[in-house]
Amino acid sequence: MDFSADWIDWVQWPAMVFTVTAAWLVASTRKTRRNVGFWVFLVSNALWIVWGLHDGGAWALITLQLALAGLNIRGVLKTEVPEPSHSTRAASG
Repeated sequence: MDFSADWIDWVQWPAMVFTVTAAWLVASTRKTRRNVGFWVFLVSNALWIVWGLHDGGAWALITLQLALAGLNIRGVLKTEVPEPSHSTRAASG
């Protein structure tokens, strides 16, 4: 029994959990949750790539995850919560 091969097969399960959790977070109306969701998606992308490499080089899956990682990086950049500026504080206070 090859323990390393058996162990890596289990990577697909946390990858799936991270993917579903990320989708739930990204669907939130709260900007902070959406931002966290994109980061969780990036973790799932990495896990899927690890699993795809182990699974005999699932190149379509790996390519998909790289493309999705690019979109998730775009999502992170678009949902980052900026620090409030001085003019924003003055207007609200």
